[in-house]
Amino acid sequence: MMRVKVGTIEQLPKRLGKCVHIGVLELALFRTQDDRVYAVENRCPHKGGDLSQGIVSGEYVFCPLHDWKICLRDGQAQAPDEGCVKTYRATVEDGCVYVELQETGE
Repeated sequence: MMRVKVGTIEQLPKRLGKCVHIGVLELALFRTQDDRVYAVENRCPHKGGDLSQGIVSGEYVFCPLHDWKICLRDGQAQAPDEGCVKTYRATVEDGCVYVELQETGE
């Protein structure tokens, strides 16, 4: 596993997304109203919408293209929609945000 610093908590406005690139990966970072931080693949499973531009409500982001509701915890699209985005563990330490990537080339 590789741990990558992607910024600071102050750079993540609450309830808004931020797109970050780590190598070839494009991730969407989110900070919820209660300061939890999530990292997901920045691509809706439906038509590839930019999730970092979506609206955040609780632990969910709504795709800006077709309003699919994606859980930030596990990446699952909510019924009746189906699909999933990859999720990455995000942590905050001393005000810095880190994302953990698997060693499988991510």
